[in-house]
Amino acid sequence: MDIKQIQELIKFVSRSGVNEVAIEQENFKITIKTNQTPTVVHATVPQAPLVQAAAPVATAPTAPVTATPAVPAAEDTSKYLTIKSPMIGTFYRSASPEKPVFVNVGDEISAGKVVCIIEAMKLFNEIESEVSGRIVKILVDNASPVEYDQPLFLVEPI
Repeated sequence: MDIKQIQELIKFVSRSGVNEVAIEQENFKITIKTNQTPTVVHATVPQAPLVQAAAPVATAPTAPVTATPAVPAAEDTSKYLTIKSPMIGTFYRSASPEKPVFVNVGDEISAGKVVCIIEAMKLFNEIESEVSGRIVKILVDNASPVEYDQPLFLVEPI
């Protein structure tokens, strides 16, 4: 199964309202679980960690009071465009540790400019901006794991 197939599967699961999908092939097993939160994908070896990982997700919706204060913060950034991760993987700001970062806060970008790299299954994918504007905030630390559709950058339209 390649990255594009996994991305399509994640999109399908998030639109269909299914809570869990598991696929097993010869040397590959993937389980996608949703719980009205961002889609979580687990490449699994043992089954026990998946059950344990599902428990914190179920706990989060029982505390909607925490989510309510976050809404005003989102209103402050409503004038900004968001560049989101098109896949799960590891976020990198530059092509290698010795090379300069692709973008910094304050940089102007245009559609098609590479803004970061996401490593998924040993493949390094250049992520291009779909919007034009000025980078206002970088929302993810370098070498951090990211999920599908997770916000990466805030962009002020020009």
